[in-house]
Amino acid sequence: MLRTGTPKYSFIFIVLIFTIILAGCNSKTNESSPSASVSASSSASESANAVADKTLTLSWPKDIGPLNPHQYTPNEFFAQGMYYEPLIDYGEGGKLIPKLAESWDISEDGKEYTFHLRQNVKFSDGSDFDSAVVQKNFDTILANRDMHSWLGVIAQIEKTEAIDAHTFKITLKNRYYPALQEFAVVRPLRFLGAAGFPDDGNTANEIKSPITTGPWVLTEYTKDQQAVFTRNDNYWGTKPKINKLVVKVIPDAEARVLALEKGDIDLIWGEGVISLDSFVSLKDSGKFETAISDPVASRALIVNSSKGPFADLNVRLALQHAVNKQALVEGVTNNVEKMADTIISSNFPYANIGLKPYDYNLETAKSLLDQAGWTLPEGKSVREKDGKPLEIELVYMGPDQIEKPMAAAIQSDLKQIGVSLKTTGVERELRNKRMETADFDLLFWGTYGAPYDPHNFVSTNYEPGYGIYESQQGLAMKDELHQQMKDVLLTVDEQERQKLYTSIFTILHEQAVYLPISYLTNIAVYPNYVKEFKFPAHRDETPFDTIDIQK
Repeated sequence: MLRTGTPKYSFIFIVLIFTIILAGCNSKTNESSPSASVSASSSASESANAVADKTLTLSWPKDIGPLNPHQYTPNEFFAQGMYYEPLIDYGEGGKLIPKLAESWDISEDGKEYTFHLRQNVKFSDGSDFDSAVVQKNFDTILANRDMHSWLGVIAQIEKTEAIDAHTFKITLKNRYYPALQEFAVVRPLRFLGAAGFPDDGNTANEIKSPITTGPWVLTEYTKDQQAVFTRNDNYWGTKPKINKLVVKVIPDAEARVLALEKGDIDLIWGEGVISLDSFVSLKDSGKFETAISDPVASRALIVNSSKGPFADLNVRLALQHAVNKQALVEGVTNNVEKMADTIISSNFPYANIGLKPYDYNLETAKSLLDQAGWTLPEGKSVREKDGKPLEIELVYMGPDQIEKPMAAAIQSDLKQIGVSLKTTGVERELRNKRMETADFDLLFWGTYGAPYDPHNFVSTNYEPGYGIYESQQGLAMKDELHQQMKDVLLTVDEQERQKLYTSIFTILHEQAVYLPISYLTNIAVYPNYVKEFKFPAHRDETPFDTIDIQK
């Protein structure tokens, strides 16, 4: 400190002398150990570069949207899934994993779910995650029940209450075993920080800002061009190995392939993001690592048992033996999809029950049609019964690059057993209308996948209005089947639930009301410096939290 009255020039002189001495000391240090200084600087630079290099760039066909966790279009599933967190996560084989809830209790009657919230969790704005903010999120979700009515648990919620800062209880109107599984879905049951809510508290239309508890924070955004996410270093859980994630919007599939080949992006990942031919070409090039996930959903034909030739079980069984599914998987999907033997893959909960697959056998198919009274008159190519030709129609979505060639191949397969198949390609709106009214013989359809199945699958089967219930009206045991589907969603006994699912899947298989064709998969293509890629079990989750970059 300077004393009062110290001359100005004396102070300047003292500072000057001190500066010269300090410079001399630094000079001696550099002279005595030049490599130490360079090495330290280089090491710091390398360390900084190592962090900077941990950037993963990927492409996506559309803009990520406003990152509203309680809204649908134009928000993209993958972006909501990577950004926000649920109470419960969905793991391999349908195992339910604690996330923002450390644990939970279920009352004996199966109606009360008490969640014990994880403590010391912060939102990206520094605010606390607690039962008050959980209540705030549920308030806006339940205020918009109609918007979210597709999710069964939403309709079942009677009330919610914050017991204390870290205990939250949900009471249902009825027992509903899939509730826990549905708490793992991407939308709408994920949590926005309080400051992100609009002034009226209703997120149905917009949010102020995307405040999250998750491992990523949105730091740059240019609509329809790119979004940049950086690692949330205050994240409560295991932090991602990369520190930056860049999502480039590239609408054209072939442009995405070119961007990967040029090194503009590091990853192509997802379901249907590039053509299967392009995937195989990239795989065969030897320049990239490729991966195909376990089944995430099923591709199938719904077989209408309520009318026409398929009202006869033998005709439905003949179809099972007549379609060369392996050829479809190889020829149309290049083995990217996997041949399906059952309507729900065995890697889903309750579905691994050992059902015997139907083999591809044209002679068996012909014999079954003979038994059904559909015989082939001499000199003709189409079977007849009572003078009527065996003609059926297959409805598919016209623009779909998989369904169209599959329809043509199935037409060729059925021709070999004397069945005339008309293939009709329509736009999505008309296809949905024909499905809902059961106006079809055969129709391409896909299951919801993980984490929605098998419970969403059975609910679409027993509820009128989807067209599946209507198409099953030709089954002699339809009432028993649909009652079992209702009962399985209400049972709280695990053994009884498995017993009911086993019966449901067995009846559907033996009655041949679906023709499972293939299991849908996610694909990934990336350079060899992208390490530790792993597909999530959840169809709509992302792999970014495990990936590392090692150039």
